[in-house]
Amino acid sequence: MGENITHIQTIVGMEIHVELSTKTKMFSRSPNLAHPDHYDAEPNTLCDPVSLALPGALPTMNREAVEMAMLVGTALGCRIPDRCFWDRKNYFYPDLPKGYQISQYQHPLCAEGAVEIPMNAGGTGSIRITRAHLEEDTGKSGHELPGGVKTDGSIIDFNRAGTPLLEIVTEPDLTCAEDAVTFGRELRAICRALGVTEGIMQRGHMRFEPNINVEITFEDGSTIATPIVEIKNLNSFRAVQGAIEYEADRQVEQWKSDGVVMGPGAKSTRGWDDVKGVTVLQRSKEDAHDYRYFPEPDLVPLEVDDCWRQRIRDRLPELPMQRRHRYVQNWGLSAKDAAALTESPHTAVWFDACADAAKACGMEEEVAAQESAKWVLNAAARIAGERGVEPQACGISPDQLGRLIAMRADGDVGSSAAATLFELLCESDQTPESVAEAAGLLQVSDIGALDDWISDAIAAQPQAAEDFAAGKDAAVGRIMGHIMKASGGAADAGMVRQRLVERLRS
Repeated sequence: MGENITHIQTIVGMEIHVELSTKTKMFSRSPNLAHPDHYDAEPNTLCDPVSLALPGALPTMNREAVEMAMLVGTALGCRIPDRCFWDRKNYFYPDLPKGYQISQYQHPLCAEGAVEIPMNAGGTGSIRITRAHLEEDTGKSGHELPGGVKTDGSIIDFNRAGTPLLEIVTEPDLTCAEDAVTFGRELRAICRALGVTEGIMQRGHMRFEPNINVEITFEDGSTIATPIVEIKNLNSFRAVQGAIEYEADRQVEQWKSDGVVMGPGAKSTRGWDDVKGVTVLQRSKEDAHDYRYFPEPDLVPLEVDDCWRQRIRDRLPELPMQRRHRYVQNWGLSAKDAAALTESPHTAVWFDACADAAKACGMEEEVAAQESAKWVLNAAARIAGERGVEPQACGISPDQLGRLIAMRADGDVGSSAAATLFELLCESDQTPESVAEAAGLLQVSDIGALDDWISDAIAAQPQAAEDFAAGKDAAVGRIMGHIMKASGGAADAGMVRQRLVERLRS
């Protein structure tokens, strides 16, 4: 082995846990914490004999959870086998009531898929999906009493116990933190588009666990690989990026210190300290045999036929990557704008409706989409941000926005008046025309009225008028500003400039 390092390659595989937003839990009829109706449930109120593992309680499969998992697997290009099985994964945590987790191991519901993502180095790359299997979530341990009061012991909330959990496992195809984040964002967008989760990271709807090691190459061509480290329960993309970058650097320094390389029993699990920006050792990583998997005796195998698979395929909506391609190729949007519009499936559907409404007002399809995108990503996004909602919830309807865009294109309202009109429409269900007329926002093209405003502006800005008359175009801004203020933004800017040229430069 050579002494001088010539290359260091980060290698990352991902495990992603997705809480499915079914109405009830995975193996019982207890309400599901991941469903919007129960987000704010009091601790330990979403419990029943099954989720608490009381004697004699038996599990029953949740068909909705199975179909949600199949929907994700189909979207990821996975194979859905004719038969899959349930297993018991044995380990002992205070928040795991049964002392085991019902999961899937050798025969998962979904296997062998792939996701195409744009790569940090350029182009696109395929991230292989090893499997996506169903299991149940654990409860949640805490170390603070309600209200943030510290306690000497731990407290447990079993509301989350039994929540349907889809674990998606990739091959180690990611080679940098940026690509891992891109993959995570794409997977979140897919799951949200499918309607299987709201994907609220702060609520733990999606938790990311990167498996990281580095391959070190020496000048003589020899290589070594450091032991794999799994970082547990990351619930933000900032944490995913920070943890991978820190851990890759730490492993190189660790190898220089102890020389330990990948091998049996060398895996470990670490946590991420978001405040200090470091990973912290938690335990030596268990291998599969440590969990003592064996078939779940209380559940029959799950059988899937071709008719069921086809029904799931028929439910697939337009996926985020397909939408982005359509927006760029058909409507001429930038890749950045297309990505922003597909961040939320609800926003994407609303944007499509706005573009259709503008087109219905007589605009060309491409222009209608581009103008709609500007309003959605600017005015709507700003108001939505102020209110803590998504753009489609800002209050204006697609028909209202489509008509507003057409009015602006026809010159019925000026740019500043259009911005004011947008805000008014967010609070009104009236037509844009009636709101604009009532608010005095319709653009004035009357020559007499324009000339009066121009005369007042020239009198108020004599130096600017003299400069503009002498050919200094920039001076027109002061005159225009005075006119727009006097007219409340209603003056036709194009006609004002034309009249100024006629009066001052003839």
